[in-house]
Amino acid sequence: MYPKLGLFIDGEWRATGAGSQGEDVINPATEKPIARLPHAASTDLDDAIEAAKRGFPAWRAMSAYDRCKIMSKAADLLRARLDLVSKILVQEQGKIFAEARAEVTMAADTISWYAEEGRRAYGRIVPGRSKAVRQFVMHEPVGIVAAFTPWNFPALTPARKIGGALAAGCSIIIKASEETPGTCVEMVRCFADAGLPPGVLNLVFGVPSAVSEHLLAQDDIKKISFTGSIAVGKHLAGLAAKTVKRSTMELGGHSPVIVFADADPEKAADTLAAFKFRNAGQVCISPTRFYVQEDSYRRFVSRFVECAKNIKLGDGLESGTTMGPLANPRRLDAMDDLVADATARGGTVVSGGRRHGNVGYFFEPTVITDLPDSAKIMTQEPFGPLAPIVTFKTFDEVVTRANSLPFGLAAYAFTSSNSTATAIGDALESGMVGINSVAISTPETPFGGVKESGHGSEGGVEGLSAYLNTKFISQG
Repeated sequence: MYPKLGLFIDGEWRATGAGSQGEDVINPATEKPIARLPHAASTDLDDAIEAAKRGFPAWRAMSAYDRCKIMSKAADLLRARLDLVSKILVQEQGKIFAEARAEVTMAADTISWYAEEGRRAYGRIVPGRSKAVRQFVMHEPVGIVAAFTPWNFPALTPARKIGGALAAGCSIIIKASEETPGTCVEMVRCFADAGLPPGVLNLVFGVPSAVSEHLLAQDDIKKISFTGSIAVGKHLAGLAAKTVKRSTMELGGHSPVIVFADADPEKAADTLAAFKFRNAGQVCISPTRFYVQEDSYRRFVSRFVECAKNIKLGDGLESGTTMGPLANPRRLDAMDDLVADATARGGTVVSGGRRHGNVGYFFEPTVITDLPDSAKIMTQEPFGPLAPIVTFKTFDEVVTRANSLPFGLAAYAFTSSNSTATAIGDALESGMVGINSVAISTPETPFGGVKESGHGSEGGVEGLSAYLNTKFISQG
């Protein structure tokens, strides 16, 4: 059920890299290895660059209509292999099967959307100041792209980058996560089976710093797209700046949630608890700081804790499981540290707070109250199943607290007042804001942050334009 892993370079699979390096892929629910992943040596990376250089001119010259047909076929193949790919995703990443199916479906939808949007990368005519002059604005593919994706969404995140690059007419080298390689391997297989020309899409794995530093030093790479931590994003942005490469950075966040007293606290708690514990909280737009107005606080906490206690931990492929393990032991250590700091600062662990079981990287859904804003969990992205819930009094107070951190990826608010909804939407410093909704990620809408949460967007017309250069022509 788990695939044989390899590198994909110039239209061919390589079961081993040019060197002898590699690593085991671990199932986080069992802590057992499920496959051996080869690493790309520098010669493999050079081969990928040369392949992308050869693949780019032909792919760029192909009409957007014909590119759309190949991409659409790849998306259809991914849908046809939905259950297979979803089971692979569960084994390597840990999320439950239903969530894996939803992610793979969204990945296919993303590829389909980009395929169609690539046919609408329109230019325009700008009226000249003289009748003898015609002025054109055109959009052209930026060139070869290097993309880097994390382990928490091993289908959707690569789909955004591959979809945007290919729809624009670029070739791409993608380094997917070494912890969750099988999902991207199967996605790339769909493109190969759909008839994508050799060299247009290349997949490599390896030591992340070695791969990124090698690729970003090459003048042939014209753009990078990275999803991951703020620290690594800053490092890669610095490397990209040395050769003035365009970049899209989707970095970490620490999403505030504001529940006003006029909102239905039970309904808000139901919605937010389901979203909070999705993928065990390992979601960059997961709600992570809960501010509830005093009049609704007790009712909200009571319902939220009830939801948390009803979650069943287990292997994502087992029937009845509603939350899987964390992805790796590093996340367990991080949860322990955040809970210990919270209790040391006077926080109350109302539910959960401990590791679960003796096998697998499981951590209980956790609710913590009575916290000061200085607690680590209120200032550092937890990236796990921890929900700190505190009170607030006034609109201005909670806006100041919500905007106090250097992050600005996602934010949420719940209210029954139209005027409050408008005011809080304007006031929150975030790239994405959900008001009475957590549906802020779709193929047709921009996905990205502000402040230290990055720059640029994926999805929407913004996601396509990120892979296009603008050219102005004045013709006399």
